[in-house]
Amino acid sequence: MPITVLIADDQAMVRQGFGALLGAQSDISVVGDAPNGVVAVAEARRLRPDVVLMDVRMPEMNGLEAARTILAAGFDPPVRVLMLTTFDIDDYVYEALRAGASGFLLKDAPAEELVRAVRVVADGQALLAPTVTRRLIDDVTRRRARPVSAPALNTLTPREREVLELVATGMSNAEIATALYVAEQTVKTHVSKVFAKLNLRDRAQAVVLAYESGLVTPG
Repeated sequence: MPITVLIADDQAMVRQGFGALLGAQSDISVVGDAPNGVVAVAEARRLRPDVVLMDVRMPEMNGLEAARTILAAGFDPPVRVLMLTTFDIDDYVYEALRAGASGFLLKDAPAEELVRAVRVVADGQALLAPTVTRRLIDDVTRRRARPVSAPALNTLTPREREVLELVATGMSNAEIATALYVAEQTVKTHVSKVFAKLNLRDRAQAVVLAYESGLVTPG
């Protein structure tokens, strides 16, 4: 089955351009679009796409509020949200990731990056541009005078904590497998257990928790 995508952006040309690009991929199907957050929420409920490409700044309801509403609905299977922004230092980055967005992508990213981003997010992984990741880490550090208590971390095994630390540095499952000298499927199993124990939706939330709790420190 192709990956189904809903595109939410207040600029018609952006919706049409992204739609044409993604629709040309054999494994992706654009099932709808929306000019604002209100319509995006309604269409997400109606269409249940695998991925919503959500512009941050839209009229009537901004992308952050729309993302929160969609993610709070708890759709099964889950609807993933990939935020689109013109600025890599957008103030919504931290809040959107905490709400459960699967990542951020800059609108001026190359076409192949957009296609890859949709595939990565549909697969349940996080997608963060390097500059956005840096901003996220800086935000977490600035917002907390001291680490936030996360008792659930104590339920992790030593290997699960190690995997979480590597996830927080931005490593993929394949890269973690290489670093730990284990099979990639083993890493996937550890990641799944970490998410379940910590009640995390995806890798983006894992990054936030790891830095908020002090498990990983900027460096």
